[in-house]
Amino acid sequence: MDDVEKAILISFEESAAIDSALKSQALSFCQQIKETPTVCRICIEKLCFCNLVQVQFWCLQTLHEVIRVKYAMLSLEEKDFIRKSVFSMCCFEVIDDKNNNAVRILEGAPAFIKNKLAQVFVTLVYFDYPLIWSSVFVDFLPHLRKGAVVIDMFCRILNALDDELISLDYPRTPEEMGVAGRVKDAIRQQCIAQIVNVWYEIVSMYRSSDLDLCSSVLESMRRYISWIDIGLIVNDAFIPLLFQLILVSGGSEQLQGAAAGCVLAVVSKRMDHQSKLAILQNLQINRIFGLVTGDIDSELVSKVAALITGYAVEVLECYKRVNTEDAKGVSLELLNEVLPSVFYVMQNCEVDTTFSIVQFLSCYVATMKSLSPLREKQLHHVGKMLEVICAQIRYDPIYRDNLDMLDKIGREEEEKMVEFRKDLFVLLRSVARVAPDVTQMFIRNSLVSCISSVSERNVEEVEASLSLLYALGESLSDEAIKTGSGLLSELVPTLISTRFQCHFNRLVALVYLETITRYIKFVQEHTEYVPMVLTAFLDERGIHHPNFHVRRRASYLFMRVVKLLKAKLVPFIESILQSLQDTVTRFTSLNHTSNDFSGSEDGSHIFEAIGLLIGMEDVPSEKQSDYLSSLLTPLCHQVETLLINANALSPEESPVKIANIQQVIMAINALSKGFSERLVTASRPAIGVMFKKTLDVLLQILVVFPKIEPLRNKVTSFIHRMVDTLGASVFPFLPKALGQLLAESEPKEMVGFLVLLNQLICKFSTSVHDIVEEVFPAIAGRIFSLIPTEPFPLGHGTNSEEIRELQELQKTSYTFLHVITTHDLSSVFLSPRSRDYLDKMMQLLLQSACHHEDILVRKACVQIFIRLIKDWCTRPDVEAKVPGFRSFIIDGFAKNCCFYSALDKSFEFHDANTLILFGEIVLAQKVMYEKFGDGFLIHFVTNCFTTAHCPQDVAAQYCQKLQGNDMKALRSFYQSVIENLRLRQQQNGNLVFR
Repeated sequence: MDDVEKAILISFEESAAIDSALKSQALSFCQQIKETPTVCRICIEKLCFCNLVQVQFWCLQTLHEVIRVKYAMLSLEEKDFIRKSVFSMCCFEVIDDKNNNAVRILEGAPAFIKNKLAQVFVTLVYFDYPLIWSSVFVDFLPHLRKGAVVIDMFCRILNALDDELISLDYPRTPEEMGVAGRVKDAIRQQCIAQIVNVWYEIVSMYRSSDLDLCSSVLESMRRYISWIDIGLIVNDAFIPLLFQLILVSGGSEQLQGAAAGCVLAVVSKRMDHQSKLAILQNLQINRIFGLVTGDIDSELVSKVAALITGYAVEVLECYKRVNTEDAKGVSLELLNEVLPSVFYVMQNCEVDTTFSIVQFLSCYVATMKSLSPLREKQLHHVGKMLEVICAQIRYDPIYRDNLDMLDKIGREEEEKMVEFRKDLFVLLRSVARVAPDVTQMFIRNSLVSCISSVSERNVEEVEASLSLLYALGESLSDEAIKTGSGLLSELVPTLISTRFQCHFNRLVALVYLETITRYIKFVQEHTEYVPMVLTAFLDERGIHHPNFHVRRRASYLFMRVVKLLKAKLVPFIESILQSLQDTVTRFTSLNHTSNDFSGSEDGSHIFEAIGLLIGMEDVPSEKQSDYLSSLLTPLCHQVETLLINANALSPEESPVKIANIQQVIMAINALSKGFSERLVTASRPAIGVMFKKTLDVLLQILVVFPKIEPLRNKVTSFIHRMVDTLGASVFPFLPKALGQLLAESEPKEMVGFLVLLNQLICKFSTSVHDIVEEVFPAIAGRIFSLIPTEPFPLGHGTNSEEIRELQELQKTSYTFLHVITTHDLSSVFLSPRSRDYLDKMMQLLLQSACHHEDILVRKACVQIFIRLIKDWCTRPDVEAKVPGFRSFIIDGFAKNCCFYSALDKSFEFHDANTLILFGEIVLAQKVMYEKFGDGFLIHFVTNCFTTAHCPQDVAAQYCQKLQGNDMKALRSFYQSVIENLRLRQQQNGNLVFR
């Protein structure tokens, strides 16, 4: 063993026994060998005389790299030597037959060595075939007589040629595509007929003696069928041979599967559809239908299933593309023949096969629309489809307990099934549109069968039937559901009146309630079923179900049902409230610790439903007051009790009690959603008084627990609700509420506070002037103390939670200022206490209008300035309300924002939001001219146009257009001015940004 071989062996050694320094030295030595001019000869010499697989692999890998990267730089003699050597190795020859120590690399070599040799061979083909190495394939064919070892190598070469160059399954460069076309054209013209004959001869000769070799040949052949002359395969010799191999009794499943793969390649080959149909008809594919009934886990069944599916897809495509009635008739017959096997495959084979079949069946159903009304055979197929869908969507009973308890395994299984069902339900809805009567009858029969069963073992069957009925609703219009078209008038009443034996099961209970909700519009039109719906939701099938997950979902769905039925439920309010008494009590109990709704908003859905019911004007006034009082009084009492005893709470009790308060606030908040502002302030003010008292109680929470963020958030949410519900009568409560919320507020809480103020301003406008004026100085002081004056840092480690909260606060602050100015409240900025912050605010707005990375923020800032100019500057000859404001606008805003910021390269005119910002900038100039007159015009032209060396005639045109009334023309002209200046700026150096 020489130094090269030793170095290669050491470089491949992964054990800890090798010293790292020695390995590093070996790697370095190997790299030096790669860089020597004679590396190819060294590699070939080693391949001829060394049988160590590590050395062989290294040499082949190095050869492959050199050929791929440096082949063009090699001499003609060197190239010829490499070609001859590699060819000899692949043909099981020794290169130096005079040396007794010479080895044949294929002799006993592992598969990865042979594959690497094939890769080297194909790389030579890439560069030299057919222009230089024109006879490579023709010369190779006689060597196949040497037997299995060379035939196997030939298959590996063909496979490598497909992988490395021809197959479109891998991304190719335009150059590679060109070479692939050249190689394929040469093979087709020169030797493909000979290669196909060799395939046939080898398979015929070895089919009984070497099944693995035959399989390899057929796998190689399959790859080439898509681009060779189909007549070479589809003939009286090859097709019978392939079917003999597929159908042989007790044969090799690998060989049968390989033959099936070749037939699938024939079936899938692109060609004229009339010619394709003739081939498909002559294949007599029905001969293999029986093979899919074997062991579903076998490779053969998988291959035959793929063939049947592929065949069905192609037949359907022919049906869609052929023009003659005869051809369409033939296609339809072939489809009718293959569909039963397709259904069998779908029901019994693996998921990936099922997915492709669902796609095919969806196309089939869509195509069959043209046959409307469907013929008897197609109606039969539709019925079978529904059977298969119903069977496929059933859960495996083995997971029943996991799904009911919803443990980790149950959640995973449910998620998988939800995903799996998506395409099947799309297919179901397609079938329902093409054959509505058949579909509804199938679902009806399925449901009746489930109802008649007294066994609890049919959980999965019931769940599947209900899921079908639910999915059917997605294909029906609201009108169809309302009128109960078809069998719905029977199905829906049957559904809502049924108590299944397995109703205790979580999945059954959930899909049952979801399905009733899906068809609730039918109940809207047929009010005689309202009591049945209420019973279904209020008894043990819904809100009183033993399973927590069902109870929680039932609460939400019941709220949705109440929203839809609303006035139709007035006669039933008493009975509904009575049924919900225990649920309500869980909230109104001081010692409530139930997990039913802990940490979840879902518990509030019951109260929202009750609020929707009792908040209707159809409810008598006295009754309404009694209902609301019976709910609010205990809830408020619970809060008051907890607040009184807050100081006495132990550390263990405190989190539980705080959670209780949260839940109470959520309940009251949800309850109030059913009451309109008109009802509580005008028609029934006594209701408004109750909510005011409630608000007064809940505001005490901010005093007792000023720093508990979840409680602050819940109270803030309730104030939002009361603003909508109580209207202007909420004003007396606002100073106290806003004062408490503003005290010691962190950035995240400050955002919520500003959102509340924005709601107040948008709803009441100038009516809240005094309130906003009172709190604005504290808000401004807090914002300027929290938000940094410099831009936020960028780059690694700057996306912390703290930074994100400050960014959100900054963004909300701009919105707050924008809301103030656009609702005629800009005088707030001029109050004696607010003037201290005016200069800071103007500088912040100017900086942001010019430089903020968010274009929408820049637009908002420009709009703020426009409104302030309109509010504070009346006429050119009158001084502005704010001393120095006019100068600030002309010298700062006009020059820096309206001119120089638009010149900056970050101002992208092709961006839609930037164009909107530009429109606001142009509008600002128009407003400044109207308010400041020619003084602005002279100043702007002198300090901007002249400084930027803009031609005088351009400046004159600008003045003319600004003085006119055509805003579109002004905007277009100003954009052209900016773009021309930016172009000159790039050519002559940057303008100074002022």
